[in-house]
Amino acid sequence: MTRTTQRVDDLGITLPITQAACKMAERFAHQQPNSAKAEQVRLNTLAVWVVNEYFQLMEIPTNLNVGDSWNPIMQLCSNVADLEITSVGRLECRPVKLNEQACFIPPETWEDRVGYVVVQVDESLHEAHILGFMRSVNDEFLPLHQLQPLEALIDRIAQLQASPAKALVNLSQWFIGQVDAGWQTVEALRELLDSRPNYAFRGSVTTEESSANQRSQTTKRAKLIDLGIQIAHQPLMLIVEISPEENQTSIRLQLHPTANRVYLPEGVKLTVLDESGAVFLEAQARSADNYIQLQFRGDIQEQFSVEISLDDMSVREQFII
Repeated sequence: MTRTTQRVDDLGITLPITQAACKMAERFAHQQPNSAKAEQVRLNTLAVWVVNEYFQLMEIPTNLNVGDSWNPIMQLCSNVADLEITSVGRLECRPVKLNEQACFIPPETWEDRVGYVVVQVDESLHEAHILGFMRSVNDEFLPLHQLQPLEALIDRIAQLQASPAKALVNLSQWFIGQVDAGWQTVEALRELLDSRPNYAFRGSVTTEESSANQRSQTTKRAKLIDLGIQIAHQPLMLIVEISPEENQTSIRLQLHPTANRVYLPEGVKLTVLDESGAVFLEAQARSADNYIQLQFRGDIQEQFSVEISLDDMSVREQFII
């Protein structure tokens, strides 16, 4: 017998677990080395499947088979329950059992996710309740009472779908003076900020002209990053410095405060992500940091992203070397 009823409450929705879902979960479970791992994979699979069914009802396109949760090797060596939302990113679908008050979120899933959905799986495996949504996590246990309603998830997806794809900033072109819109010399941006009292820059940034030891081909550009209400409309300055090396390019990133601030907002993060979206490097400001910095090397034509984030707000810039 196939169940077709569904129930909605203040937070989530209850959907049936289909026979196809159970068969897929059992197939994956039978490939595991022990009963504990089999149960983990079974529940993860059911959680992902049910969330995918919900998205089909909402006419949100997904790619069920491309996530790590459908990869036999990743099932074996990790604890993931990700679902790829087309043109948006990966959503983590974490299962919980009846009467549990918190959901376990493995640290390996804390990055490269557009959010987290918690799914309560019925012990009979007849139905599952999608409890709610959380945009980000920083602890292994997420109390269920902190979950937001599914409307917040739909809004999040709509926001990401509506965001136009940003053009890649071509760093190699900077060496020949072709600089993308919005990027200025540090000196020009300092003069602009100092001419506007509300945003005046008071940091001590070394410029190309003031450093005798810098190589002539070193190029440095800066851009204002606005995190909005998270820091009361006081922008930060992102500085990107590049230097050519043999077969590679050296890249240094710095994040500085403006608006007469001496220190960066505590907790603000500067993150480098590789072409797949995985975190490569990250720095986080402490209570008395007047700037944070990351440095690395990359190959010609290699792509990466730089994300500046504080709490639930983030801005991302995409680059190609």
